[in-house]
Amino acid sequence: IAMAIQSAPDGRRTLSQIYRYVAENFPFYERSRAGWQNSIRHNLSLNDCFKKVPRDEDDPGKGRKGSYWTLDPNCGKMFDNGNFRRKRRRR
Repeated sequence: IAMAIQSAPDGRRTLSQIYRYVAENFPFYERSRAGWQNSIRHNLSLNDCFKKVPRDEDDPGKGRKGSYWTLDPNCGKMFDNGNFRRKRRRR
């Protein structure tokens, strides 16, 4: 998800754009069932690093109902050096 968002020129993507990015860049997901899309929605809504940004009224698409997803600037260090793997918590 972070790779998809960071690869966007403006640093934000809609949910359908995130799905498309994942399917195009990771062939496993293109061939598998839609369950992975539920996982993306789950992670977007529960992970504090992903922020929902409302669309402008004149933005094409779903209008005010659709949103963009972006990365919280405070989470930038999480993805340093292209490392997108989850970091383990220290106990």
